[in-house]
Amino acid sequence: QVRLEESGGGSVQAGGSLTLSCVASGYTSSSYWMGWFRQVPGKEREAVAVIALDGSIRAADSVKGRFTISRDNSKDIMTLEMNNLKPEDTAMYYCAADCRQYCGGVNWSKGLYITWGQGTQVTVSS
Repeated sequence: QVRLEESGGGSVQAGGSLTLSCVASGYTSSSYWMGWFRQVPGKEREAVAVIALDGSIRAADSVKGRFTISRDNSKDIMTLEMNNLKPEDTAMYYCAADCRQYCGGVNWSKGLYITWGQGTQVTVSS
């Protein structure tokens, strides 16, 4: 059974840092695209950043220069290093894999992923 498990969320003050991790298990081969998404209650889910097996990256303008996505294909682990956090970064962060549509092109933020983790909460106070 394919599973994604996130960790690393927490509460920090504005300007602080957190690193999220996503461990994938049950795969026979690594998912080509993986990514991080976030959602605030009452709002639509937002794409944060995605990364391909070859290292190609797409990131939302709101996090460029502050967040860094990476992955270790040998261990099926993806991370999101978040620096200079802002209150507007507060959300539940989800790890996703198995992208089937809109994966790395111009519409990457609308990527259709079929495997999701349970989420990890990030709270940034001002």
